[in-house]
Amino acid sequence: MATPFDASGGLDLDGAVVLARYLAAHGSDGLVVTGSTGEAATLSDDERVALWRAVAAAVDVPVFAGATSNDTRHSVELTKRATASGVDGILAVAPYYNRPSQAGIAEHFRAIAAATPLPVILYDIPVRTGRKIASETILCLASEVDNIVGLKDAAGDAPATERLLARAPADFECYCGDDLMTLPLLAVGAVGLIGVATHWCATECGEMIGRFRSGDVTGALQIARALLASFVFESGDDAPNPVPLKAVLRVLGLPAGECRLPMGPTPPGLEDRARAVLGELDAWRQSRGAGG
Repeated sequence: MATPFDASGGLDLDGAVVLARYLAAHGSDGLVVTGSTGEAATLSDDERVALWRAVAAAVDVPVFAGATSNDTRHSVELTKRATASGVDGILAVAPYYNRPSQAGIAEHFRAIAAATPLPVILYDIPVRTGRKIASETILCLASEVDNIVGLKDAAGDAPATERLLARAPADFECYCGDDLMTLPLLAVGAVGLIGVATHWCATECGEMIGRFRSGDVTGALQIARALLASFVFESGDDAPNPVPLKAVLRVLGLPAGECRLPMGPTPPGLEDRARAVLGELDAWRQSRGAGG
């Protein structure tokens, strides 16, 4: 979930509640608050806690808190505060920038999991963190730590994910963390998507996943191709995520504001591009409704 800011760059808590309720009513089965899409790196600890409390109280779907950083002690403290705020789980990103050893990564996640009784989902996104969580590390944690229950996989390596899931405990769940990789990861055992474009096409993403898992691969592929423009638009060199996402939200009249630096500024013409993406999606929706 994106984090809305006001015109002065301050946290828009009322807007966050509006956005959370909109997402829950438009196809999202759960929400991740203060993840990378939520600009967690630019939020203070108190802002994070305020968001967790407000969103958890506003919706009936599960809320997971992005409650970690590259500092293990800080992550433990944030995890304790998230647990007390009323959220349903923790999303724990691999420690970024430090480039620790796999042993250090494992101990980092063990400490976080020990700080909460809530379920913990590991988040592997080496393009942002600079360090991959090795499959052996994930398997060890999944087998030995009871409340490490899943993986948000944004590593972009479907064969490695297939090998991982073939050896993981049966109840360990993998969620795609890169919209474009949803079908490839479903094909090797993922169960869902923690997405970005889901802010405006969650219903279609849910249908795509449901069709694939029920055996309608052709139907799932048709939806994936219709959503391709949305998936491509959500991030790029000139406008990395969540800059395009916030442009879409503004076009839709939903709370957003601008991204905090260093993610801004919004490139000229981005909202026009957002309108074009939304227009293409709406045309496809209408064609489906007309039997096309």
